[in-house]
Amino acid sequence: MDEVLKIVNDIKSGNIKPIYFLMGEEPYYIDKLSDYIEQNVLSEEEKGFNQTVLYGRDVAIEDIISTAKRYPMMADRQVVIVKEAQELSRTIDKLETYVDNPMATTVLVFCYKYKTLDKRKKVTKLLAQKGVVYESKKLYDNQVGDWIKRVLSGKKYLIEPKATAMLVEFLGTDLSKINNELEKLQIILPAGSTINPKHIEENIGFSKDFNNFELLNALGSRNQLKAFQIAHYFSDNPKANPLIVTTSTVFGFYIKILKYHGLKDRNPKNVASVLGVSPYFLKDYDIALKNYPMKKVSQIITALRDIDVKSKGVGANALSQSDLLREMLYKIFN
Repeated sequence: MDEVLKIVNDIKSGNIKPIYFLMGEEPYYIDKLSDYIEQNVLSEEEKGFNQTVLYGRDVAIEDIISTAKRYPMMADRQVVIVKEAQELSRTIDKLETYVDNPMATTVLVFCYKYKTLDKRKKVTKLLAQKGVVYESKKLYDNQVGDWIKRVLSGKKYLIEPKATAMLVEFLGTDLSKINNELEKLQIILPAGSTINPKHIEENIGFSKDFNNFELLNALGSRNQLKAFQIAHYFSDNPKANPLIVTTSTVFGFYIKILKYHGLKDRNPKNVASVLGVSPYFLKDYDIALKNYPMKKVSQIITALRDIDVKSKGVGANALSQSDLLREMLYKIFN
């Protein structure tokens, strides 16, 4: 985030580099930076003749270089943006000659998604010397909640911890998807609002009562009635609640409890860091720790591995999702 802000601020101040190579597993910031350059480097009048968007699947490196070497028309510079540049990974080394002596009047932008260049390569070193190389890294699950709060805070919104957990659970670490859903909420709710689970349920479509987050809560507190009610809801709505996601989520929960049992330093800050959870939810793990001794947790993890194999159709062709969910809960509670 800080690196993105620095790039944007440099552009705002007129410190514009001849090449921006935006790469990495997380496409969100690649798109944000590319869009910012596309919208702000040239004026609207200059864009018609001096802004070109190319696609990696449709062009060769030679075509890009040829375009980049053109002089701008009635403007100080031209902008050339290469989207889906990862399609050019096999021939990217051919950029070396141009990168070594780039056109001062061209801003050449590469959107190299889901991949990174080998930092040992000459072309990578040249790109870093002559321009900007930005790597957009995928966030871990336990980092996404803070990212959501930061994004919303910048737009004068707050969000409750449970609502954050619901978004992360259902959308994972895909920042673009999460941002799209947050923008929907910002259209509906006035600035200054606090987003809560009801807002998520009513406007995005996730049930605030029947989801994997609530299932973990029921398991941790050994609330069998609630756990079986959620399992029944999942069975009636299998497309929205795939078993493979549920078993993976539950497995991760008990792995965390096992780690918790093994911790000598149980300072809340250390526990939250080791488990990779928000300190807000530590009380739920404290309850689960008391309800599940280490030996029982080990047995549950073994049982969950078996359920996971069966959920993938190995040795359990006759068992439905409903049957497997019930078997999972039976083995956890007994």
